[in-house]
Amino acid sequence: MSAGTVSTTKLILEVKGKSKMECELKRHLSPKTVGIIMRSIPIDGNAHFIGTSIVYFETKVNSGIERQKKEFKKGDIAFTPVGSSICLFVTDVTTSKPMTPIGKILTNVELLKNVKSGDVISLYQLAG
Repeated sequence: MSAGTVSTTKLILEVKGKSKMECELKRHLSPKTVGIIMRSIPIDGNAHFIGTSIVYFETKVNSGIERQKKEFKKGDIAFTPVGSSICLFVTDVTTSKPMTPIGKILTNVELLKNVKSGDVISLYQLAG
């Protein structure tokens, strides 16, 4: 079984000690940014919040805005160059600053509601 296709890569998004969610990064959404993130995996960082709708964690990924948008749905994953952060959307939201869409959480999206500030979030590929 493959870990996705050329355009999508299945990953695990883990809140250490709490939960795991399956997600996928979609290269066709933002080819440059998704490529840089894939070469940086595994990535982890501490959870932070923008209101109650967005959980994010800072990374060392260096990429600008690509194919920007401001409207995101629950479960979407985006990248913002501000703090080089990966953003996870807990609810549907329109952001004040544009972000780069990079993927989608496929399972257990509701578990994002249990994330607390400072939790360690990891993004990695399933071994196999």
